[in-house]
Amino acid sequence: MDSFFKAGERGSSVGQEVRAGLTTFLAMAYIIAVNPSLLTQAGIPAAAAVTATCLGAGVMTILMGLIANRPLACASGMGVNAVFAFTLTGIAGGDWHAASAVIFIEGVAILILVLCGLREAIMDAIPVSLRHAISVGLGLFIAMIGLADAGIIVADESTMVALGDVFSPTFLVGLISIIVTIVLYAMNVKGALLLGIILAVLAGIPLGVTQMPSGIVSGLDFSTFGAPFQADEAGIMGIAKVVTNPTLLIFAFSLMMSDFFDTMGTAMAVAKQGEFLEADGRVKDIKPILIVDSAAAAVGGLVGASSITTFVESASGAADGGRTGLSSVVAGLLFIVAAFFSPLISVVSSAATCGALVFVGYLMMSEVTEIDWSDLLEGLPAFLIVAGVPLTYSISNGIGFGFIAYVVVAAVTGQLKKVKPLMWVAALAFLVYFLVV
Repeated sequence: MDSFFKAGERGSSVGQEVRAGLTTFLAMAYIIAVNPSLLTQAGIPAAAAVTATCLGAGVMTILMGLIANRPLACASGMGVNAVFAFTLTGIAGGDWHAASAVIFIEGVAILILVLCGLREAIMDAIPVSLRHAISVGLGLFIAMIGLADAGIIVADESTMVALGDVFSPTFLVGLISIIVTIVLYAMNVKGALLLGIILAVLAGIPLGVTQMPSGIVSGLDFSTFGAPFQADEAGIMGIAKVVTNPTLLIFAFSLMMSDFFDTMGTAMAVAKQGEFLEADGRVKDIKPILIVDSAAAAVGGLVGASSITTFVESASGAADGGRTGLSSVVAGLLFIVAAFFSPLISVVSSAATCGALVFVGYLMMSEVTEIDWSDLLEGLPAFLIVAGVPLTYSISNGIGFGFIAYVVVAAVTGQLKKVKPLMWVAALAFLVYFLVV
């Protein structure tokens, strides 16, 4: 394994990769409960939703490890699954097969763009300052996810966001996970992020946050597999409904834009922690990562799990020492095991992962010093990305703000020569995306 995954060559070891894989899995384990809870709103049977979520994540994460050999894990993306359940299914007349077909078509389309080299070429056309800004924005986004999951920050009608209830059990578990992670990291304890999650789970037992499992073993239900090609009661296949419905096709384009740039930001965030981000902000060997990620979206639609994408929580495993695809294989195998033991895995509350996510956010802030804030063309678009990603709770929205601003600022300052042709394409695509969405 060391030879195949090049662990030693990258300054890692088999044991370190296994630990990092477990850290990533635990940081993502919430999806096992959350995704099925949304998919059932679309009419998908609960057991089938769990099976599709776990097996889809497991298989694609393993493929990411074997093909890309980087510490990236995949699962059904948050946000898209809500669109799947409450928007796409509704537009399709309550037919989740058609909603799955939209995801499948979007995934196939973006895979074609990757194989043609367009997705990678657009990434190469992004100015260096904006690449650094994406990493910083993702850091704030990751930290915000952790703090929100623990109830440390909450929505507020008066101030938009506010401090949560400091006496809330969830708040306390999140606070414990942050403190334990910082203390262990400061003491140079290996696996500090993983231990922080585990100890927070244990602390959550007397506080009532860690719920005892309702069972141990769960059965598998493959009834959603092949969803786009399954027919409704009238005998119409889901994919046939999509190709004849312009509204659903527009949504396929919107989701493609979101997937296109979300993964770019996520890959950069994980690459920073996994030490495969080059000095100019390029992700080393990005193409196989993009191929697997694009195929994952199509597979998500095929198995009825919503769009499967690369998870930004993978950065927690990379920060805990993950340097190769072996950590992804470990995380993927755990997802497959979880398909049989989902009640047991669900005891890991999202509050328990708060410390790992907040600490990863801290580590990613170092990129902010690489941006020339005195240059309007470099600084303003970078700022809009840094602020836009967490404040809109969307990676693609924040990136879109920055791309459009870069073209506008270049135009008004007479620096249009600095805008590469594909940056124009990306900025215009984002403009259409914002108008459509």
